[in-house]
Amino acid sequence: MKTITIKILICCLMLAFVGSSSFAQKKSNKKAAVLSDRQFWLQQMDKMVRPVLYNLAKDSLRIAMPQVTSIHIDNKELRIKVQYVEVLGRVLSGIAPWLELEGGSAEEVALRKQYREWAIQGLKNSLDSNAKDFMRYDISGQQLVDASYVAYAFVRSSWLWENLGKKNQELMMKSILTTRKFKPVFSNWLLFSAMNEAFLAKFGYDWDQMRVDYALQQMEQWYVGDGMYTDGTTFAYDYYNSYVIHPYLAGIASIVGKKTGSYNAMFEKIKKRNERYAIIQERLINTDGSYPATGRSIVYRGGAFHHLADMAWRKALPKQLSPEQVRCALTAVIRKTLESPTTYKNGWLTIGLYGSQPNLGDFYNNQGSPYICTNIFLPLGLPDTDPFWSAPAAKWSAQKIWSGEDFPNDHGVDLR
Repeated sequence: MKTITIKILICCLMLAFVGSSSFAQKKSNKKAAVLSDRQFWLQQMDKMVRPVLYNLAKDSLRIAMPQVTSIHIDNKELRIKVQYVEVLGRVLSGIAPWLELEGGSAEEVALRKQYREWAIQGLKNSLDSNAKDFMRYDISGQQLVDASYVAYAFVRSSWLWENLGKKNQELMMKSILTTRKFKPVFSNWLLFSAMNEAFLAKFGYDWDQMRVDYALQQMEQWYVGDGMYTDGTTFAYDYYNSYVIHPYLAGIASIVGKKTGSYNAMFEKIKKRNERYAIIQERLINTDGSYPATGRSIVYRGGAFHHLADMAWRKALPKQLSPEQVRCALTAVIRKTLESPTTYKNGWLTIGLYGSQPNLGDFYNNQGSPYICTNIFLPLGLPDTDPFWSAPAAKWSAQKIWSGEDFPNDHGVDLR
C-alpha cells in the first residue's frame, strides 16, 4: 500500500512538472514584437519630444514644463526665463528633417501629421504676444544660442517655414533679429550669430555677411588639425566639435555657398574635416553604445553625436563608414543613453548622462538644455528605403575591433 501511494505521488509530481513546463513554453512563445531600428528611433523620439510640442500647441508649456536647473546654476531665475526658447530650438532642430519628409508607413505618416500640427501651432503660440507661451528672444545673451537652433530648424525644413504663414514668418524673423543686440562669446558662439544670418539669407531677408565672414575666418584660425577645432583660444577635449562646430559649419556652408563663391576653397576644407571628424566620432562609440564621458555639457546625451547624425542625414559620410554601421552605432547610443529608469521624471528629461546625475550639470543648464539630444534623430529625415535604414545591420568599428576582427589602423590627417 505504501509503495502504491509513493508511485501515485511520483506520477502526480511528473504531471505537475509537465504541465508547468508546457505552460512556460506557451508563455515564452508569446514574444513581444521586435521593433525595427527605425521604429525604435521613432518610439524614443516621440517619448522625448511629445511633452514639449503637445503642451506648446495647447498653450500650456509654461504650466507643464518643470522649472529645473543645474545644482551648479549661476542665475536660476534668468535661466528659467530662457528655457522655453531653449527647448523649442533644440527640439525642432532635431526633428526638422523628419517633419520635412514625406511618406513611410501608415503609422509613421499619422505620427508625422500630428507632429506637424503641433509644431506649427506651437510656433504660432510662441509668437503670439497674447498667448501664455509667448516667447521673447531679447531677455539674455543665451538667447543668441537658442535663436540659432530655431533658425537651424527652418534651415533644415523649408516645410516648417512655408507652413508658418506670412504673418508669423515676419514675427519669427524679427524675433531672431533681436538677438543681434547680444555680443557672442569669443568661442563657438560666433557660429550662432552666423547661423542666424544664414537663416535670413536662405529665406530672402537682408543678412549681415560680416557676421558670417567673421565666424568663418575665426574658425579657420582655430582649426588645430585632424578634423578638430579649438572652441575659442584653447583646446578642450569635449564634444563641442559635434554639438556645434561641425554641424553649424556644414549648415552655414550649404547656404552661403549658394550666395557667393568667395569661400569655395574654405568650404572644400570644411567638407574634408567634416568627414575626418565623422570617422573619429564613429570610433568613439563603444561596443555597448557608451562613449567617453569627457568635457562640459555631457548631459546633452546623444547630442554628443550631433555631427555623425548630421553627416548621415546629409548623405555626406566618408567612404570608410557605411550608412548601416552608423545606424547601428547611433542606435546603440540612443539605447544606452535613454535606458536608465531615471532618464525621465514625470515624462521630462532629467539632467544627467545615464539617468539623473545632478552633479554632471553645468552652470548654464536648465530643463530645456538636455533636449539638444534630439539632434541624434536627424537621420529620421531619410526615407525608410534609404540604405541607412534598409541595409542589413552591420557591426561598427568598436564591435569589429573588440571581437578580434582584423581591422584597418587609423592615422591623423593634416587638413590645414
